[in-house]
Amino acid sequence: MPRDVTFHDAGIHSPILRTLNATGAAAARIGWTLPRLDAEELIDAARHQAGLEDFGDDRFRAGLEALLDSLEADAQLTTFGRMVQKKMLTRFLTARLHVTDWNKAHPETNQETIRAPWVIAGLPRTGTTLLSHLLELDPRNRSLLGWEALDPAPPGAPESPEIRARIARAEKDDEQLNQLIPPLQAMHPMEPTLPTECVTLFACDFRSLLFSTQTPIPGYARWLQDADVDSSYEFHRSVLQLLQCGREPRRWSLKTPQHLWSFAALFRTYPDARVIWTHRDPRKVVPSVASLNMAFYRTFTKDPDPEMVGQEWNRELSIGVRKGMEFDKQADPGWCAHLLYEELMEDPIAALRKVYAVFGEELLADHAEAIRQWLRQRPQSNFGRHRYDAKDFGMNVDEIGDAFSTYIERFDIPRERRD
Repeated sequence: MPRDVTFHDAGIHSPILRTLNATGAAAARIGWTLPRLDAEELIDAARHQAGLEDFGDDRFRAGLEALLDSLEADAQLTTFGRMVQKKMLTRFLTARLHVTDWNKAHPETNQETIRAPWVIAGLPRTGTTLLSHLLELDPRNRSLLGWEALDPAPPGAPESPEIRARIARAEKDDEQLNQLIPPLQAMHPMEPTLPTECVTLFACDFRSLLFSTQTPIPGYARWLQDADVDSSYEFHRSVLQLLQCGREPRRWSLKTPQHLWSFAALFRTYPDARVIWTHRDPRKVVPSVASLNMAFYRTFTKDPDPEMVGQEWNRELSIGVRKGMEFDKQADPGWCAHLLYEELMEDPIAALRKVYAVFGEELLADHAEAIRQWLRQRPQSNFGRHRYDAKDFGMNVDEIGDAFSTYIERFDIPRERRD
């Protein structure tokens, strides 16, 4: 029976992991901090694991160094958290090595054109995940899937033994994560064979909002705000080209809130992108985002402060919409489709039909029927309901509204009723 969950349901409950963290804390008090998070050690580990040397463009190093500095200064990682970070960062570096190696050996991938991709932007918790699933049901579209983003090279047919093995590894990783953070499925369900976010590919260039969702790293978040992210979009495009090469061309369906922060870089990489900007009452968005990320923080870091987390995400998300609005002011009319969360939730088919019309297309009858079937099979509360409250983070909903007042007025975003 699905139940309500909050971030309080997360945290390390395993006696083994508790002992590990306690042992690590004792070692740290006498000057032993293990495992080390050192850029050169991570790079060497990835090269050894992949059996490859060339990472391609070395601009990734600036992001890696900024991230590691903030992890040490801000995150207050537990021993288990350090182990998870080391494994994750090595994995991103290894994926980068494999992508670079494949594209060097197959220069034809560089000739692939990514035409008119759908790009879902908007703050987290504004229906972007649902919308990505609905776009995936259009036979003309192709999404970036969870397993592909984690382990994109070499490409292959989904039915091949190698790809099936990669999917199985991703499924095992997801299962372990859900066991470690039990409320996660209700908060933000994920599956390796379903659409995922572009932040996973950006993470291979170490300019990704993903890292801030795992641990509290305000230093890195501030570095990322002003970072040149063109290299991340270039790597992103190289992965799509690799995955597309030699297969039936279809429009990509992509999504991540991080696009809000960097629309200019997005359009430099994909000039004909079809952007869908989703909107929802920030008074609901901010505490929901803070609650979801607190579930990760409680698992990997020492006693994260909910009030600090709420303030940081209120600041971070307000910057995202400000940057998005700055781009909107100078962009040509009709550059994107705007979609209110309540429109999407009340009638998903009508909402998608409206979006398609903005770009001169019609929703196929078969696509609409596929959406109806999908919605019947996957009710929103299938894994339980995520409950959150601004008060948990020392916040007042009216104060949140004040921080986003220009955004709310600009897009006429209605105030959402409280559950």
